[in-house]
Amino acid sequence: MKQFKTLVIAALMIVGASQAAQAQAKTAHVDVADLMSKMPAMLDAQKQLEKLSTTYDTEYKTMVEEYQNKLKKYEQEASTVTDAVNETRSKEVQDMQKRIVDYRDNAQKELQQKEADIVKPIMERVKASIQKVGKAKGYQYILNSEGLLLADGPNITADVKKDLGF
Repeated sequence: MKQFKTLVIAALMIVGASQAAQAQAKTAHVDVADLMSKMPAMLDAQKQLEKLSTTYDTEYKTMVEEYQNKLKKYEQEASTVTDAVNETRSKEVQDMQKRIVDYRDNAQKELQQKEADIVKPIMERVKASIQKVGKAKGYQYILNSEGLLLADGPNITADVKKDLGF
């Protein structure tokens, strides 16, 4: 009878240990920054944004150059024209300054909005792929390796790249 009790207790301990092992969540990590930086769609998006940024920069530089030329001209002619003309020119220069600042601010906002609009669907695609691969491999949690102090567990970055097609 004692042997039977010992056998039953041992069996319960084994079953309990296996259930405890199953209760532990399976985790993995993925390098989202690496995925995003090498993803063809993201590379195309960056080229689009660079092109738009170059367009804004060119227009901004043209406006600043025009402003500087007018300012120089007005300063040279200030002593030879009337006070009324100088006052009108001063207002014109201030208006140009305001337009330049407004243009720069609007261009910056538009560029940020365009970036958000382009990156959002790419990020959603990456997230969906991470979830798909994680579920297929039986993981309950997948962490971004960028913020981890220790990433010694399974890395599914290569699997997600494969799922995304690159």
